Amino acid sequence: QVQLVESGGGLVQAGGSLRLSCAASGRTFSTYAMGWFRQAPGTEREFVAGIRWTGGSTSYADSVKGRFTITRVNAKNTMYLQMNSLKPEDTAVYYCGAGGALSARLENYTYWGQGTQVTVSS
Repeated sequence: QVQLVESGGGLVQAGGSLRLSCAASGRTFSTYAMGWFRQAPGTEREFVAGIRWTGGSTSYADSVKGRFTITRVNAKNTMYLQMNSLKPEDTAVYYCGAGGALSARLENYTYWGQGTQVTVSS
């Protein structure tokens, strides 16, 4: 069992930066692949970035490549999403998930946090 809590969201102007954190409970955190997804009003939850349990392999949605960086520190049971050059279209609730393998597919993630709101003003 893994419990996830996101933090770090907020309101930022276009071009600004935010760093999201996902804190996990449970001693098995390091065995899970982790991912960030986001959901804007009226849309489906979409993949943003993912990272393998070792941290050695990552994956990004095309829309965030070069702007967002996903990392994890297993010793702290924490995953991060550094978001730079933010755009108004990045506005959404951001969720972290834990699953068995690095994947962009929603159904491959077993555990989810409650989400943190990111709002980017133009």
